[in-house]
Formats: sequence, structure tokens, C-alpha cells
Amino acid sequence: MNPQLPRSPHYRGARRGTRTTGEGVTVRALLITALLAILVTTTPAHATASETGRHEADGEVAVQERRGRFDVVRRGWADDVLRSGRPESVGLDPGPIAGALDQVRRFTAPDASGHPLFAGAVTLLAHDGVVTTHEPTGWAVRYADAAGTELPEDRRVPMRADTIFDLASISKLFTSIVVVRRQELGQLDLDAPVARYLPEFGVNGKSAITVRQLLTHTSGLEPWLPLWSKYPDVPARLKAVLDVAPKNPPGSTYTYSDLNLITLGLLAHRLTGKPLDVLVREEITEPLGLRDTGYNPPADELDRVAATEFQAHRGLVRGQVHDENAWSLGGVAGHAGVFGTAADLAVLGQAILNGGEYRGRRILRPRTVELMLTDFNQGFPGNAHGLGFELDQRWYMGALTSPKAAGHTGFTGTTLVLDPLSGSIAVLLTNRVHPSRDWGSINPARRAVANGLAAALAVRPRHGRAAWTATTHLGTLTTATLTRSDRVRLRFDAFVDLDPGDRVVVQASNDGTSWRDLKVLAGYGARRWERVELATESATAFRWLYVKGEGYGGRGVYVDGVRVSDRHGVVVDAERDPGVLRADGWRSADR
Repeated sequence: MNPQLPRSPHYRGARRGTRTTGEGVTVRALLITALLAILVTTTPAHATASETGRHEADGEVAVQERRGRFDVVRRGWADDVLRSGRPESVGLDPGPIAGALDQVRRFTAPDASGHPLFAGAVTLLAHDGVVTTHEPTGWAVRYADAAGTELPEDRRVPMRADTIFDLASISKLFTSIVVVRRQELGQLDLDAPVARYLPEFGVNGKSAITVRQLLTHTSGLEPWLPLWSKYPDVPARLKAVLDVAPKNPPGSTYTYSDLNLITLGLLAHRLTGKPLDVLVREEITEPLGLRDTGYNPPADELDRVAATEFQAHRGLVRGQVHDENAWSLGGVAGHAGVFGTAADLAVLGQAILNGGEYRGRRILRPRTVELMLTDFNQGFPGNAHGLGFELDQRWYMGALTSPKAAGHTGFTGTTLVLDPLSGSIAVLLTNRVHPSRDWGSINPARRAVANGLAAALAVRPRHGRAAWTATTHLGTLTTATLTRSDRVRLRFDAFVDLDPGDRVVVQASNDGTSWRDLKVLAGYGARRWERVELATESATAFRWLYVKGEGYGGRGVYVDGVRVSDRHGVVVDAERDPGVLRADGWRSADR
């Protein structure tokens, strides 16, 4: 259980606007309850695909029907306050979550390289406002030097649920929120040149670069400059940022750049007269109650701060920002510098899922949040980006990925993933640069956590109690041999959420040996069941061939309600007789 997220005293199991009853329950309420019970018990176990699909497509599924499901998307903004609970309380399968946590723990042990993937971590998972997982593992301080000499165990600092991490580039989200608030308040136009508000920036070919291009990393600026080592003081470093010439024509390319966000931090300061750290405190952390989030942690909290790297010029970095450029700017910069806990980061994520509000305190209007989660980079495939948020990035969002999935990562080993379609949050905070930034990528851990939460969400069978799902890299699901083969029609329901490199092919055969393709199934990001009907002049068998590609995978493929008919009627009905399907690398699944 999460000690920082107790059950809210305002939470009574009902949504805002729903009145709960005390001792004086009315007769009318009892009658309504009884009627609902009758409807539930008399509804057929499996409504037709068209009936159920119509309600789900219209967003009419009740909260209790959508909760814990991957195959029914959430419509509109949430209205949740985070509170602790068990996975089962919101319909999640605890097994995949436990498996993901086991993987995170294993990553803190040495592997073939001789060292762990990271010294320690805190994992937080939430769904529908319930924090089901908040687990620390490993060490906040583990090493004595840059070579990786381990401290004696009694001198190490264990990771805690409330350990404070250097969030690194997740800081960019805080800067972005501050900037888009300026648009809300009428202080800037996102499509205006930055030089309108920050004239010093409009030199060396940058006069046309817009605020939106900085937010979406399409400004053409190079990724970074060695500010800390090449320039003598803060004024010289800031001037270097403002003077830099574009590497590419503005709007022509996507290049992830720290310089974009450093510039935005300066822009916000110029517009308001307040430094970035003050704006972040006044407009984000204080309204949301993020007590452990901010720049330059106070000295009396050092025992809770995770160590980062041993640097030749600084020694062990702990309690100061790891990024050298942000450090050289006093610890406050648009691209890095924010420290925080997993619990605080989850609250920020929930505020975004709520449309900019948390516990009655609004930091953004819903329309502004919508813009932050809108892909403005469709001209640069693979680099989907809203106003600050990265979108649709399977390399760290794993099976939670969809065109609506949003998040950010940080170089120190931090990750935030928001899944608006299921109302879910995945946070993985690690100190992977402790003791060295050269010990490898933690992307496998990022995906493991996201995949665990995605797998805990159910894909409910379309008919009856079970559907068929692929389980191996190469598998087939094959119908029994048909006794008649002329003018055959195949009908089934399919749920497909896979990496674009994976393939699911429906095939037909006249002899059971050679197969011809009828249809390739696709559905990445759609998260819904689809009815499929195929016809062929002749066939004695059908099969579903699943081939895993080289990508990161997805939630999976499910097939249900298989029926084969010819001109005389139904010849195969897998719901009545599951034995007519032969599975090799597929299994029967109830979620």
C-alpha cells in the first residue's frame, strides 16, 4: 500500500455529481437497485457483436463495465483522485503486474555485463484513480566510485517509496505546461515567432521559428551545446543559446533539442518577470500539492535523494541536477533540473488525464490539455509530439502504446507513461546513471513495466467465456476439415493490437497442406473488437497464422465466435463445439 496516497476522505465509491445514500435509503432507490439486478441477471451471457459493439462505440459502457479493460476505451476526461488499492479492486489481473515487478527487481542484480541495469527503482502503477502498485527496490546509493565498487551494505542507502529522483528531461513537461499557460492567459500566440517576445532569439536565421516549433522539436535547432564547459558564466551560456543558428530550416525536420526548452524557459521568464522555478512552483506544484517536486532539493532532504553519477569534475552527484548544462545554469533550466517522487509524478499525470484539474485545483483548461496531447508532427512519422508530451512511442510505452498514449523519459533513468484510453498511469523512476551513464539502456525495463500494466487490463471474450489468443512467435489456429467446400463463408470476431511488424493472416486451404492468404488483420491502437466476414468459392479448412516481427510487440491478437457456413447452412460453430479448432501456439483465454 502507498503511504503517501491514502484513500481520499472525499471518495465514497461514486463519481462527482453522484449522491451516495446513508441510513435513509429511499424506496425508489431500492426499486431501481432491484430493477438493475434483474436486468443484469436476465441479460444473455453474450450479446451479439453488433449490439455490444454499438454501445461500446458510442461510449455508453458503464464505468464498472469499462474498468480494468483494454478492449473498451475511455471517453472524455477522468475525474479521479489517486488513492491506494489492490489491482483486483479495479478489475486488473495482479499476475502480469507481479511479473513486471519481478523483472524490475531482477534488473537490480548483475547480468552478463557484470553489473545491474540500474542500482534501484520505484515503480508506480495506477488505473482509474487507484494506485495498485508503489514499490521500491534496490538502492538509492550503492557505489563508492565511478568504477562501480559497491559500498558495504550497511553504508548503502535503500530505495524508498518516497525517494526523490532527478527527473532529467521529464522537466520538459513542467516547462511546457508553464508555456502553454501563457497562451491560456493571452500572453502569447503559439504560432507567433519566438522573437516577438524574446527579440534576442531572432538572430542568425531564427526570426521565423515559432513557439509551437520549440514545443514540438521542429525548430531546426541542434540537440545541445556544451554550455557548462565552453562558456565561462551564466550570462555567456544563455547568450550562446539565444545566438545559436539553426542546424536545419525551421519546420523541415524533427530534432529533439534541449535548446528548444531552455529557450522556452527564458521566454516564460521574460513574459512574466518570474524565473522558471517560481512559475513551476506557483502554477504546478503548489496547486497540485506536489510537496516533493521542484528544483534544487533542500539540504535537509538529501537522505531521500537518489544518487546519480560520479563525474570527474563534481564527484558523486546527489541532490544537484545531473545534467551539466542545467547545473551550470544554477540548477534551473527549461530542459532539466526538476526533482520529484513517483507519487508526485503520478499526481501530475492524473491531472492531465483529468483534463488539467486535480482535487478541484485547475492548472490547465481541458482544451489546452487536448492540444498538449495532439500530434502536431504527422509530417515526421515515428516522432509524434504534442505541445511538450511525446506521443505513441512504443520503445518505452510498450503495449500501452496508441496514438493517444503520452509521456516522457529522462536521461537519468526516469519514465512517465499516460494511457488516456484506459485511464492508466505507469511510472518507473531509476537511478540508472549511478555510478556511470555508460552502463547501458534501461528501455527493456521501461517496456516491462508498461507491458505488465497493459497485460493486467482485460480483453474480454466477445462470445461465451473464452476466446483464442496467440502465445508464441509463430502459431496457427486451424479449423477442422470441412466435408463440403463450395461457396464457403467464414465469420469471426477479431481483436488486434500488435506492433506494425507483426502479422496475423487469415488463410484458406483446399487440401490442408497449401494455404492462400485471404486477409491480413490489423488494428493497432484501435482497441476494439471487429466483425470479419470472408467468402471464397472453395475451401476445406481455414486458419489464422500469427508471425511475431522484430518490433516490441503489443497487447495481442484474439479470435472469437468462429463460424463457417456454405449454401446449405452452418458447418462449423466453434462456440458450440470448441473442439473444431486446433491450436498450435494459441490458447483459450478468458481475458
